[in-house]
Amino acid sequence: MLGSTHGTLTSDLRARVVACGEQPRNAVHDTAAITAVDGDLDVSGRPLYASVPDLDRFFRPASVAVVGASDADGRPNTGITRQLVDWAGRVGARLYPVHPSRESVFGLRCLPSVAELPEQVDLAVLLVGDPLPVIGELAEAKVKFAVAFASGYAETGQEGAAAQTRLAAAVERSGLRLLGPNTNLNAFEKFREDLEGPAIALITQSGHQGRPVFALQELGIRLSHWAPTGNEADLETADFISYFAERPEVGAIACYVEGIKDGRSFLLAADRAARRGVPVVAVKVGRTEAGARMAASHTGKLTGADQVVDAAMRQFGVIRVDGLDELQDTAALLARARRPVAEGVVVYSISGGTGAHFSDLATAAGLKLPQLSAAKQAELHTWIPEYLSVANPVDNGGHPVGDWRGRRIIDAILDDPSVGVLICPITGPFPPMSDKLAQDLADAAETTDKLVCVVWGSPVGTEAAYRETLLGSSRLATFRTFGNCITAVRAYLDHHRFTTGYLSPFDEAPRTPSPSFRKAQALMRPGKQLSEHAAKSLLRAYGIRVPREQLVTSAAAAVRAAGLVGYPVVMKASGTQLAHKTELGLVKVGLTSASQVRDAYRELTDIARYEDVDLDGILVCQMVERGVEMVVGVTQDALFGPTVTVGLGGVLVEVLHDAAVRVPPFGEDQARAMLGELRGRALLEGVRGGPPVDVDALVEVVLRIQRMALELGDELSELDINPLMVLPRGQGAVALDALAVCR
Repeated sequence: MLGSTHGTLTSDLRARVVACGEQPRNAVHDTAAITAVDGDLDVSGRPLYASVPDLDRFFRPASVAVVGASDADGRPNTGITRQLVDWAGRVGARLYPVHPSRESVFGLRCLPSVAELPEQVDLAVLLVGDPLPVIGELAEAKVKFAVAFASGYAETGQEGAAAQTRLAAAVERSGLRLLGPNTNLNAFEKFREDLEGPAIALITQSGHQGRPVFALQELGIRLSHWAPTGNEADLETADFISYFAERPEVGAIACYVEGIKDGRSFLLAADRAARRGVPVVAVKVGRTEAGARMAASHTGKLTGADQVVDAAMRQFGVIRVDGLDELQDTAALLARARRPVAEGVVVYSISGGTGAHFSDLATAAGLKLPQLSAAKQAELHTWIPEYLSVANPVDNGGHPVGDWRGRRIIDAILDDPSVGVLICPITGPFPPMSDKLAQDLADAAETTDKLVCVVWGSPVGTEAAYRETLLGSSRLATFRTFGNCITAVRAYLDHHRFTTGYLSPFDEAPRTPSPSFRKAQALMRPGKQLSEHAAKSLLRAYGIRVPREQLVTSAAAAVRAAGLVGYPVVMKASGTQLAHKTELGLVKVGLTSASQVRDAYRELTDIARYEDVDLDGILVCQMVERGVEMVVGVTQDALFGPTVTVGLGGVLVEVLHDAAVRVPPFGEDQARAMLGELRGRALLEGVRGGPPVDVDALVEVVLRIQRMALELGDELSELDINPLMVLPRGQGAVALDALAVCR
C-alpha cells in the first residue's frame, strides 16, 4: 500500500531508493517559501522554482506610450491607435502618442520620440515594422513592458527566426519585458465589468482561437484577462499561467497553445497553479506531429513528442482538451463550480432512452454512476410511478408541471450522500414541461452545495427556458452537447482529486549528486554507445539488479564462467555497436552443458565476423525465466529534457507499443500511475493462474532510473532496459539486457 498518493514513497521503498542518493527535502507549500528558494537548481542544473512576473502594470498600466501612433485615414495603425486610446480611458491610464512627424493624434499631443516621454511609462505599444531599434530607446526610458505587433519573425522561417533571436537578445539586455512579436490587440479588449464571481483568464498564441472563450461573457461568465502571447520572444505562456494562478479573482486558466517555449518553465508554472488549486485547461495543437527521432533504443521509438507533452500535462494537472468548445465549457465549469462533496453522478431525465444513452457515454468516460439505495429509490417512487426505473439513471416519465413534486424529486436526489453531481439531459424543448424542469433545476442549484448540470439539446437556443432560466443562474452549469458536459464534469472531478493534498515533486527533487553518480560518470563515453556489459555496470551503479554474468573472450573461459554462473545459462555477444542482438542471432538461451556453451561461443563469434560486428567479448549470463518482461528506459525530449518510459517489454515491444512516459521529477504515485496506464497492466496482477509480480520492485527500478536520468542529465542520450524481468511478488526485478547511448 502507498503511504501517500502524492509523490512520497512507502517507508520501505523510500529507504531503498534514497539509499542511492540524498534524503528528500521538506515540501514547500506557501508563496513565501517558494519565493525564498527561487533560483534553486536540481541535480541536472534545471530550475526548481520559477519567479512570478509582476504583470499588474501590463494589464493595468498607469501610463502608456503608443510608438507609431496614427489618426490618418486609411492607415492600419489608425484603428489600433483608436482602440488603445479607448482602452486607456477605460483602465484610467495616461496615453502618450509617439510619432516623429505628427503634432497630435486623436486630439492628444504627439511626442517626437520615446526620449521625450514626460514620465517613466509602464507600457509601450510598438506600431512599427521593425521594433528592434526601439528597444534600446525603451531601455533608456526605463519602460517596464512593451508589445510588438510586427510579424515576419519565427513564423516565416530561418531568416525570421534569426531576426527573432536578435530581438529577444536585445530585450534581455534591456531589462524590459516584451509581449510578441506577431501578437495582436486581445489584451486590450473591452471586458464586461458587470459580471461577478470567479473569472476565466485566457492565454492564446493565436488570437482568433480565443474568441469562443471571450464570447462566454455574453452568457454571463466573467473573463478577467486575455494574454495573446504570439511568438513568445520573451514573455511566454508559462509566465502568464504563473501570474494568473496568484490572482484572487481567477477561477480557471484557459489556454490555446501552439508550441511550448520551454518545457521546464511550463511545468513549473503548472506546478504553481496546482499548488494553488487553480485549474489550467489547455488546447495543445500538434497531436498528429510525427515527432520522429532516430533512436537505437526501444524506448526511443515508443513515445513521440506529443505523447510526452500529453503525459507532462497530465502529470502536473493540466487538463488537455481537443476543441475550442470543450475549452470554453470545461474552463467555465471549473472556474465557477464549488469543490465536490462526493464523486457519484446521477442522471435525471424525462425519457428512459435519454437517460440510458447519457449514462452509457458517462460510464464509458469513467464517471461513477452509483446505484441509489433501496431506501432512496422507495422515496423517489413516492412521486414517480413504480414501473419507471429510479436506480440511476432516474427516469421520471415526465417532470411534474402542476405542483411541487418535481422540485421534491430533485431535492431528494441531491440529498443522497453518494451524489456529488446531478446531470439532467434535456434533448429538446417541450413546453411547459421543459420550462418547469429548467426552473426547478435552477432553483435547486441555488440551495445546494452540489453541482447541478443541464444539457439543453435544442439546436435553436433561443428558448426562454434556456436563455433566461438556465443561463440566468450563476449556480447552474449549462451545456449544449452530451460530450462537452461529460468532458467538463470528468475534468472537474479529476482536478479536485488531483489537487487535494497535492505535493510538488520539485520540492523533493535531488539537488546534489549521489555516490551512484560518481560511479556512473566513470562509465560514460561521450558520443558512444556502451556495450551491454558496460550498460549493466551503469545499472549496478544505481542499485538495479542484473543477472550473474561474466564477459569472456574464449570458449574455455565461457565454459568456466558457465560453471560459476550456474546452468542453464544465456550467451550473448557484447559490443558497442550492437543494438538489437536477437535480430542478428547473437543470443543463445537455455544452454545446459559445457559442449553447448563451447558450440554457442563459436557460433556467436562466427556470426559477429560475418556481420562485421566488433565485439568486446561474449557474455555468459544467469538465465532468469519466471516473470513478466517489461521495458524501462530514458530518452531525451527536445522540450522537457530526459524522460522516463515504462511498458511491456520483450521482442514484441515495438509491436505492442504499450508504454507510459513521465518527465522527471516525479514521485512514487506517478510511477504507479504509469503502470496503471498500460493496456497490459493485468499481466502484473497475474493471469491464467500465474502469480502476481513484484510491482514494488518495478516501481523501485523506475524511480532509480529517474534518479539516473536526473543526475546524468544531458550526458545520457538513451537508456533501454529490455527486458526487465519482473519476478513473482517479493522476488524483485532483474535487468536482463541493457543499452545505453552517451551524448
